[in-house]
Amino acid sequence: MVFHPRPQAGPAAPWAFPAPERSTLPNGLTVLRCHRPGQQVVAVDIDVVAPLAAEPEGLDGVATIMARALSEGTDKHTAEEFTAELERCGATLDAHADHPSVRLSLEVPASRLTKALGLVADALRAPAFPDNEVERLVGNRLDEIPHELANPSRRAAMALSKELFPAGSRMSRPRQGTEETVARIDAASVRAFYEAHVRPATTTAVVVGDFTGIDLDAALADSLGAWTGSPAEPFPLPPVTADDTGRVVIVDRPGAVQTQLLIGRTGADRHDAVWPAQTVGTYCLGGTLTSRLDRVLREEKGYTYGVRAFGQVLLSTPEGTGAAMLAISGSVDTASTGPALQDLWTVLRTLAAEGLTDEERDSAVQNLVGVAPLKYETAAAVAGTLADQVEQHLPDDFQARLYERLAATGTVEATAAVVNAFPPDRLVTVLVGDAAQIEEPVRALGIGDVTVITG
Repeated sequence: MVFHPRPQAGPAAPWAFPAPERSTLPNGLTVLRCHRPGQQVVAVDIDVVAPLAAEPEGLDGVATIMARALSEGTDKHTAEEFTAELERCGATLDAHADHPSVRLSLEVPASRLTKALGLVADALRAPAFPDNEVERLVGNRLDEIPHELANPSRRAAMALSKELFPAGSRMSRPRQGTEETVARIDAASVRAFYEAHVRPATTTAVVVGDFTGIDLDAALADSLGAWTGSPAEPFPLPPVTADDTGRVVIVDRPGAVQTQLLIGRTGADRHDAVWPAQTVGTYCLGGTLTSRLDRVLREEKGYTYGVRAFGQVLLSTPEGTGAAMLAISGSVDTASTGPALQDLWTVLRTLAAEGLTDEERDSAVQNLVGVAPLKYETAAAVAGTLADQVEQHLPDDFQARLYERLAATGTVEATAAVVNAFPPDRLVTVLVGDAAQIEEPVRALGIGDVTVITG
């Protein structure tokens, strides 16, 4: 047997997050383009400022139904014809609604980009919203809701939002609506929401891929550039407020063999200077299998397959009045619920008392920064991040500068950020599990008032 020499790694090539070119079409629609040689599947992310807070009272979910209905026929094609035309392009088109906006995501071979852009433009410019298709989408959404309520992680997320935010805040309610509100939605309400909030002046298209041989200016002008609409200002978003008084909510699931944990509070807007240090510190706490939470709860105690800590942007505003969700999530076997929570709180208190180590900080930075070139190999990954920056009112070079700031974050800075993010006495704990078995052990921990709810 002949053993060949092991290949040696060469020097690392310099890498930076791609810088987009920004322009504005005559109709007011903003375009960010990023030429990526070799990326023959082009990604187009379109951000439309139609926030959930703008949904009419009692019609939560209408933005979601509208987003799904955009591809259900136009003034040129029926729903079936529109789907067939997309398939002929080899394209996929998805749409969803979230707190800041409605997002459409298109992936298509570069050779079919011009045709696919025309279809997406038709969906935005003149959607048909046929009564029967809207009724079908409403029915589909109503069928989804019981499954979501039965899913422990989804149920925990709903309960946490309801606990954190005031009852009048749209953030306190399910993003895609409840059975009661979705059942009220019809084609007329979908059209009214579209007419009130969907317009080119408050829309941004991000296009990423290999544009070699493509006249992108002409393709955009003939498609999205032909869309006309009101230049009205976007819907004003109120500041985000929340109550993170330490307390526990148990969503009772009699007979459950596991308890779903979701422990959280709200954090700073993504514009805040603490974001890079908070990202590093949170990664050290629970970003990977070797983080503190997993070392204790998984490796030492065997309570869980894994627990994660994370920061997720909910809403980011130019004024910095938005918020992020800071949370710890995982599941444990029912009998270990009390001990697992006790050990989790011990991890948080030890972190506050002793801080992170330089080794933890170095490993986190190496993973967060080192993985970036792989994370952004595809056009879709780049387009999605650029669209996130648009949605969050961040500068076009935010992601590029973020990696520089992550690398420059020190151990002391990361410790302060994560300790401030997860103070043990200011966390709302949601447990989805068997209340008869877990209520008393949890009360004995003294981590906050305990409330049991059903459903």
